[in-house]
Amino acid sequence: MFPTTRRLLGLAASLLAAGCASHPPLPTVESVDLDRFMGDWYVVGHIPAASESEAYNAVESYRRGDDGEILTTYTYRDGGFDGPIEVMQPVGSVRDEETNATWGMEFLWPFSFEYLITWLDADYTATIIGRTARDYAWIMTRDPNPSESHYAKLVAELERQGYDTSRLRRVPQRWPDPEHVAARRAAR
Repeated sequence: MFPTTRRLLGLAASLLAAGCASHPPLPTVESVDLDRFMGDWYVVGHIPAASESEAYNAVESYRRGDDGEILTTYTYRDGGFDGPIEVMQPVGSVRDEETNATWGMEFLWPFSFEYLITWLDADYTATIIGRTARDYAWIMTRDPNPSESHYAKLVAELERQGYDTSRLRRVPQRWPDPEHVAARRAAR
């Protein structure tokens, strides 16, 4: 079995097991302009799934597909800044078209996992993605190195949402990284 396939199966099993717990609803933002949301987001903090627990230079990229799906590429270096590049390509689908803030994210057919945009700044430069189970979370910004005070505000928001932020991992970011998929895409 290929390493990426094993990672996807591990992620699917983790998400399924975690989804069984009962938690209060996790509110989403009132509205997401999908076109503004598209593009590259640096994952600067996360409560990670096992497959991404040693992620460095993590970047989540979105683009709209022809059929309305959200084509996603999650790229990171595994284990260090010189670690191998790992790529996941789940497909997102908007589940709540009134707000565009509730998605399903399909990593491995037929499993689609909850993906909630729980916080988004007005400039579309920082966002928090969560799940009702409060098992995983991703703090993402358009800048790979937000200020410490900005990051602290995002962590406080995650805690306000009911997350155990002691489980939060700051994702190391060091750029440029010429071999990284996101850097090659930006150079085009």
